[in-house]
Amino acid sequence: MHKIEDIVYWILQHKSRKFMVIAFTLMALGASVMMIPANLVKARMLPGKSANTFSIYVDTPTGSSKEETKKVANCVVRILKKEKEVVNIVTHLGEGIPLDYAGLVKGAGMKNSENVAEILVNLTNKHDRDETSFNMVSRLRPVIKRMCEPIVNGTVIKMIEQPAGPPTLASIVVEVTGEDLNKLRELSIEVAKILNKTPKVVDVDIMADEIFKKFELIPNKDKIARSGLSVEQVNKIIYLAFEGMAIAHKNSKNEEGQIDIFLSLDDKTKRFKDRSKEALEEKLTSMQLMNQRGMLVPIKEVVEIREVESNPMIMHKDLRRMINVIAETDNESQVYPLLDARERMIEYFTKKGYEIKKAGFTTYMFDLYLTDPKSGKEYLLRWDGEMKVSLDTFRDLGGAFIGALILIFLLLVVYYKSFALSGIVLAGSFLSIIGVIVGHWIADLVTRDTFFLTATSLIGFIALMGISSRNSLLLIDFAKSLMEAKGIEKKRAIAIAAATRAKPIALTAIAIILGSALLASDPIFGGLGVALISGTVAAVFVSLIFIPVLMDNTKAMDVDDENPIHHDPNNISITR
Repeated sequence: MHKIEDIVYWILQHKSRKFMVIAFTLMALGASVMMIPANLVKARMLPGKSANTFSIYVDTPTGSSKEETKKVANCVVRILKKEKEVVNIVTHLGEGIPLDYAGLVKGAGMKNSENVAEILVNLTNKHDRDETSFNMVSRLRPVIKRMCEPIVNGTVIKMIEQPAGPPTLASIVVEVTGEDLNKLRELSIEVAKILNKTPKVVDVDIMADEIFKKFELIPNKDKIARSGLSVEQVNKIIYLAFEGMAIAHKNSKNEEGQIDIFLSLDDKTKRFKDRSKEALEEKLTSMQLMNQRGMLVPIKEVVEIREVESNPMIMHKDLRRMINVIAETDNESQVYPLLDARERMIEYFTKKGYEIKKAGFTTYMFDLYLTDPKSGKEYLLRWDGEMKVSLDTFRDLGGAFIGALILIFLLLVVYYKSFALSGIVLAGSFLSIIGVIVGHWIADLVTRDTFFLTATSLIGFIALMGISSRNSLLLIDFAKSLMEAKGIEKKRAIAIAAATRAKPIALTAIAIILGSALLASDPIFGGLGVALISGTVAAVFVSLIFIPVLMDNTKAMDVDDENPIHHDPNNISITR
C-alpha cells in the first residue's frame, strides 16, 4: 500500500499533475457519454429474449378469400419446414392462435376474418441450440417476405417474438390522429412508406381495413311474390349456397342443448371464376328454386346486385379518430430508427407544404403536429409503443437518479457543514457512469449479439451510488482524522488515507464483481451485472486517484489549528 501512498502524494505535489488527472477524468466522462449518441453503446428498454416459440401473422388485403390466405400461409410453412430447429408448426386460418403473452396485447384473440392467419412455430429447447430465437426470426424474415408476400398483392407478413419487457402493441407505433378519415388514410400510407425506407425498421403495417368493392344481394319482394316464392326461402338458399347453415338438430344425452346438423356445399360450387359482377350473375343464374307451381326460377331473376364500398373499421382514442401505423425493429434499439424516421417525416411533409409544429419537452416530446395547407385542419403524429415505454423508463430512472443525488447531497451538507465536501462525494458517485458505459461497449465487442444499455443497467448505476459515496466518505473522514489527531499536513494525510483505505475498497469491489458475475450472462439482467462490475472498477480508480485531487483543492479539508503539530512523515505509525 506504500506504493499507492507514494503515487497519490506524487500527484498532489504539483498542480500540473493534478490538472492532468482532472482533465483526463473529464475527458473520459465526456467520451463515455458521447458513446451513446455515436451508437457505440446502444440504449434499449430490454434486450431480445430467446424463447422456444414465435409466431407469424399473415394479413392478406381485406376482402381476400380464405383460399388466398391459405396459399400465403402454406408458402411460409414450406420455408419453416426446412429449419432443423423447428419442432412443429400449427396454422390457424381465419383466426388467431391460442392466446399467449404477445397475442394478449396485439389483439390476436379478436381476429375472425378470412384474410388473416397465424402460424405458431415451436422450436427446440433454447439451451440445446446455438441460434437464439430472435436471430432466427431476423434471418428468416427477409426470406419469407420475399417469397410469400408477392403471392397475394398487398399481403403483410409479421414475425412476432415473445416480448422480453412491457406489453406493447409493437416496437414502434405511430398514431395518426385527426377528424378527416380519408386524409388520415393518406397520411398513414405516407408514414408507412417512410418507415419502410428507414433502416432496421421491419414489419410495417397499417392497422386499418382497406376499402374494397363488394356486391350486395337485395331480394326484390315484388318479383319474388310474382314468381311464387317467399323472401325467407330466397334468403335461406343464398345463405346455404355460400355459407352453409343448420338444417336439423340431433338430441344428445350428454348435452343440455341441441346439437346442430350443419349443411355446407362443396367448396368448388362456392368459387367464382373472378371478382367481377358478371361472374356473380353467372353463379346466381345457375341456382334455381322451385316455386309453388313446380316451376324453376333462377335466383338472378328475383334479386338485385348492387356494387358498394366496404365499411372499414374506425378506431377512436380520446374521442378522436385514429389510425395506427406499427413497425418492429430488427435486433435494434427503437430510439435510433425513431429519430431517423422522425427527421425523414419532417423533411417529407415540409416539402408537401404542411406546417409542422414540434411538441415541447413533455411526455410526448417527439410528437409532430401537421397543419394541412389547403384545408387548415390539424393532424397529430404521436409516437407510442415499446419506444415510448423505453423513453419513459429512462426518463423516470434518470429522475430517480437525480433525486437520489439531491437527497445524498442534502444529507452530506448536514453532516459535513460544507457544500464543497458534499460535492466531492457526489462527483465520486456520478463518475462511476464512465465504467458503466465503457463496460457495455466492451461487452458489445466480445459478445455475438448487440449488448444494449438497458433499464436494468441504469438500475445498477443507481445502486453504485451508495458504494461510490461510501468510498469517498471513508477517504474524507480518515484524512481529516489524521490531520486533526496527528497533525499530519493535508497532502500527506490524503495520500495515507488513500493507501490505507485501498485494501477495504478493493475487497468490497472484488465482492461486488464476483457476486455480479452471475448476472452478467443473464439475457435480461446482463446489463445490471455489467453495470455493477464495470462501474465498481471505475469507482475504485475514481476514489483512489480523482477524489484525493479534489480533496486537496478544497479549503474545507483544512484544519483550523493555531499551533499545528509537525510530524516527520517517515516516522508516522498508521495502522492499515
